[in-house]
Amino acid sequence: TNCLTTVWRLFKILSEDQQRYEKQLIFEHPGFAKLCQELLRDSRRMMRGDLVFSLHAVVNLGVPQNTRLVQTLVRVCQEKLNQFDNRCISVLATTLAGMDKDKNVSALQAGLQLLAEQRIPGIRDIFILQNLMKCMGKDAPVFLKKKLEVAVLKEIDHLTFPNSLRVLMGLVSMNYCSIPILNACSKNIQENVHEVSFRQLILILEACYNLQYRNVKLFSALADYVNSTAYLWDKRQIILFLSAFETLGFRPSELMGVFAEKVTEDPEFLNLKNLLIVLRVYSRLNYVPRDSKHLFFETLHSCLNKYLPHISNTELLKAVYSLCILGYLPHHALDELLQKESRDELLQSGDLYKEQKEMMLRCVKACMELDSTSFTKPAFVLTENFPSLVSLNLTKAREALIELLGDESMFRQNVRLPYKYHVDFEIRMDSDRQKVLPVAVTDDHADSSVQRLGFLFVPLSAFCLGTTHPQGKLAMKMRHLKKLGYHVILVR
Repeated sequence: TNCLTTVWRLFKILSEDQQRYEKQLIFEHPGFAKLCQELLRDSRRMMRGDLVFSLHAVVNLGVPQNTRLVQTLVRVCQEKLNQFDNRCISVLATTLAGMDKDKNVSALQAGLQLLAEQRIPGIRDIFILQNLMKCMGKDAPVFLKKKLEVAVLKEIDHLTFPNSLRVLMGLVSMNYCSIPILNACSKNIQENVHEVSFRQLILILEACYNLQYRNVKLFSALADYVNSTAYLWDKRQIILFLSAFETLGFRPSELMGVFAEKVTEDPEFLNLKNLLIVLRVYSRLNYVPRDSKHLFFETLHSCLNKYLPHISNTELLKAVYSLCILGYLPHHALDELLQKESRDELLQSGDLYKEQKEMMLRCVKACMELDSTSFTKPAFVLTENFPSLVSLNLTKAREALIELLGDESMFRQNVRLPYKYHVDFEIRMDSDRQKVLPVAVTDDHADSSVQRLGFLFVPLSAFCLGTTHPQGKLAMKMRHLKKLGYHVILVR
């Protein structure tokens, strides 16, 4: 056991390339084969600690799971399970979490689950508890997850920064969102943010995404830390960091401003993959640097043009769509995209993403017309009502408008507009917006003195997290409705 665990400790600190080479040397060494034979022979006479540490080392060194050695160790662990102390349970839980499910592993895991259920109330070690969380996994019954939650909460005041990260990963393994534990981990991480490595930053954000946990204070602390130490980070690391925030819908505006400067100063580091990520992040989070807007767009457009000869049509569509959402028309790339061959390839039947691509193309076409410098506001926009399922909020809003305006003839609901846009309610007013006008009176003729108010009822997910800043698609819709002559009012 000492020999195996020492080999494992030395092996795990090597790089991946070194591990591949060393693993081959270990497996080919005659002493290793002899060691495995002795382990197989003595497994039933071993002390409980030696048994679980041997299994842990053998599995992590990469001995195939279907070998007689691994299967025997698993079965012996099953036989001696009731003799294991909490430390042995912890090591065994960690080992099983990294193994594939087979008949013996599943049986041992089921036995461990029953044993853990009895032992959890008496365990006071966070490290052991988080190992159990990891082992139990998402298939564990809810009552067992709750037992683990209660046990962790009893020790929450003694939570250290490393344990906060481990507990967070344990919750992800169980797919269990415990707000009290997450809040405690979040607070601990914020207090020790200077200790967080790049890999840990990404893991924390991924965990929050997987658990659907949104904590603006935590995200702000992480963003501020990266922003204040941006000179220490590789540009590609910042791209990954911004991408992780984009999936959460959080907009770290200061960091995005700093990174936009880095892009305009030195765009050469942007390969095609990173360019597409940057375009997606900035368009979804609706961020454009205020003082260098034109330079930022021109830099990204120039990078895109460089990759046009060998970019796929799908990637080209994504890039053009992102720039259009931000209100910038990349004319060279647009010409390339709208060639007949490109369109035909994009909209092939049987493509899983065909509807999404159609939506993106529709948005690009709307932007080409509405965001063009030659576009002028139409004197009259053809509209029509269309039936739709009305939510409870819209029903309440309709009742409120009837009460305020006195009559249904003073507003319209579910109004369809050109370019497949619609507004939930439309009210028409005089030029000073002092008086509401009946819809019928102003319906079928152009009148520049009539002001159109468009009410949009928008879910919180359409805004950047913790703000009233609209995300890209909503910002584009507001921009286009304004071009069509509407004063847009958002109702969250």
